[in-house]
Amino acid sequence: MRPLPVGEHGLLIELDTAGETEALHAELLRRAADGTLPPVREIVPAARTVLLDGLADPRGLTAELATWDIPARTAGDRPGVEIPVRYDGPDLADVAALWGVTPDEVVRLHSGTEFHVAFCGFAPGFGYLTGLPEPLHVPRRDTPRTRVPAGAVALAGPYTGIYPRASPGGWQLIGTTDTVLWDPHREPAALLAPGTRVRFVPQDLPGTTVRERPGTASGALSGDTRRAEEAPR
Repeated sequence: MRPLPVGEHGLLIELDTAGETEALHAELLRRAADGTLPPVREIVPAARTVLLDGLADPRGLTAELATWDIPARTAGDRPGVEIPVRYDGPDLADVAALWGVTPDEVVRLHSGTEFHVAFCGFAPGFGYLTGLPEPLHVPRRDTPRTRVPAGAVALAGPYTGIYPRASPGGWQLIGTTDTVLWDPHREPAALLAPGTRVRFVPQDLPGTTVRERPGTASGALSGDTRRAEEAPR
C-alpha cells in the first residue's frame, strides 16, 4: 500500500492487486459509515488505486493507514445481483474463435462465472466486472464501433461490461440485456457499485422464460441477491 499526495487535500493509494483495492475500498466505506474515518469528500476506487479527495489532513491519514489491519473480502459480505442476458451479440462467434470453443460454450462459461464489480467509470452506471480466468481474456476490437446500443454485454481484456446507454465502444459484444444500469430517479441511481457480485442469467428471446442452468438459476448466489429489473417494453 503506497499513499501518494494529490494536491493539498487528496491522497491516492496504490495497491498491488485488485483484491487489495476492493478490500481497502470496503474498509474505507465501513470506517466512513461508523465515523472512524476523517471527513472526506469522495472515495473513488479504480483498478489498482483508491483516491480520497477533500481530506483536511492527508498526512495524518497516511500515518494512520500503516496501522490498519484490512480484512480480505468474502463472497458473503458482498451484495449480489442477477442480470438476464440474451447471448445474441455480433461478436459472439469471434469470441468463441478466440477462446477455441463453440458459441454455446461461450454462453456456458460466461453465465457460469460469478463476477464482481472491481470499479466503475467510462459512463454513469458502467461497471468493470472481473471474474473470467486469464485464458478467456480477449482484446478490444481493432476498429471501434461508432455506436454500441444500450444494454450491450461486452468483453475487453480481463473485464466484462454492460453499456448503460448508447455510445461509441471498442469492446467485443456478446449479448444484450434490458436491465437498467443507470436511473437518476432510482436510489441509488447506479445498479452496480464496486464490490457487487454479478451473475448473468441466459435468456432465449425477449419475453421467454429464463433458461436455468446449474449455478446460474435465480437465487444461486449466496447472501443478498436480487434479480435486476428490466426496462419497460
